[in-house]
Amino acid sequence: MNADFQLAAIERPRILDKAARYLLQPPRTVTADRCARSQGGAHDYFSEGDYWWPDLENPGGPYIRRDGETNPDLFYAHRHSLVRLSEIVGTLVSAYLLTGDETYSAGAAAHLRAWFLDPETRMNPSLLYGQAIQGRAAGRSIGVIDTIHLAEVARGAKRLAGSASFSPAEHDGTRAWFREYLNWINTHEYGTTEREHPNNHGVCWSLQAAAFADLVGDDAQLRWVREQFKAVYVHGMMDPRGGFPAELARTKPYGYSLFVLDAMAGLAQIASVPEDDLWSFRLPDGRGMERAMAFLYPYIQDKSAWPFATDVMYWDEWPVRHPSLLFAGLAFGKREYLDTWTTLEPDPQTFETLRNLPLRHPLLWVETNGTSTTA
Repeated sequence: MNADFQLAAIERPRILDKAARYLLQPPRTVTADRCARSQGGAHDYFSEGDYWWPDLENPGGPYIRRDGETNPDLFYAHRHSLVRLSEIVGTLVSAYLLTGDETYSAGAAAHLRAWFLDPETRMNPSLLYGQAIQGRAAGRSIGVIDTIHLAEVARGAKRLAGSASFSPAEHDGTRAWFREYLNWINTHEYGTTEREHPNNHGVCWSLQAAAFADLVGDDAQLRWVREQFKAVYVHGMMDPRGGFPAELARTKPYGYSLFVLDAMAGLAQIASVPEDDLWSFRLPDGRGMERAMAFLYPYIQDKSAWPFATDVMYWDEWPVRHPSLLFAGLAFGKREYLDTWTTLEPDPQTFETLRNLPLRHPLLWVETNGTSTTA
């Protein structure tokens, strides 16, 4: 880390202010909200595809797709609860790392128990009913992307290991839940289809799998993810400039380009090992994370220079404090990335932005000298 870049000092006021508020918030899991359109039970996660709308020419018939246009009248309660979980756990564990105060770890542990251990409130470790479409599907493989917000939850659980407020039995039980879900996304057709999806969905599958594998100690899964990163995400999906054509072709090319790069950066951050560093990996033609960052950075610094189409929705909400800026700034010694990161909004309030910014708590991912504990 740059000697004069003090991540812990930057994060401390933000984290402790939010943590004080989150200590007062009780857990809220999938069992708190039901949707009559869900074919699942009380413990099953349910969501509906964002870009699907009623067909005005066939009222009451199957919904039709309008890419990039989010339908506000869908069921979002479980998504909101999942993002809330990642926000609360990420903040409270970060506060614990900053202070060593068990009050914060106890608060985070209460939410982990509710979601993964308590028989009355836990979520089933599967995603059969994600991204459903009225009149078309009770659930879809691409629904697996919703649980990208569990990546920071898994990381938070790992960083709580050793806390007096999170017993070994609770830690083991939480790891067991994530091990079962990791197995599900590797064996059910929804998970395996998503694993091979040739755009941001596949990258987000690997980011989840890496975070879960890191928590449960699945080295084979981490090796698979590293190979997928190199052979598919860089070699197969990245163009010579460092862009991702599948994202640039969308109706929200700016937001999707930011999103996939953040997912790539998170994957490199968690899956890299000294003998196989995804940050330093590059193909003979130069493609790799350094080129991907160099391609997008000018448009993060100055969005008005963006040479492609303007996003159909939520154009004004980007950019924010993207983890790709921070992680790459540290990995490549690029102070300009770090300086730009510090100027951007760390806590966006628009849900569309939040759902596409799954890594918001850098102290979970970056070791610093300013935290009182390490895990």
